[in-house]
Amino acid sequence: QSSRRCRGSNVMAARFVRIPKFCEETGYTKSAVDTKITRGVWVEGKEWIQAPDNNRLIDMEGYNRWVAKQHPEVLDRVATA
Repeated sequence: QSSRRCRGSNVMAARFVRIPKFCEETGYTKSAVDTKITRGVWVEGKEWIQAPDNNRLIDMEGYNRWVAKQHPEVLDRVATA
């Protein structure tokens, strides 16, 4: 089973992640995520998508854009790094 593990710097982060993984990575609670989706703070197709199996997936690129919305210079630094 150890051969199934991802190793080294060749591992690419997933763009779309399930809510539990997103919560683990960011510290948001599932309730906070659900509230942002329900209230329309996060828009389907921008910050999250509905997968073919009906799971809600968070678009990490969309989330990062949402976070940096108030500070576009942050995105500029990432793009040029």
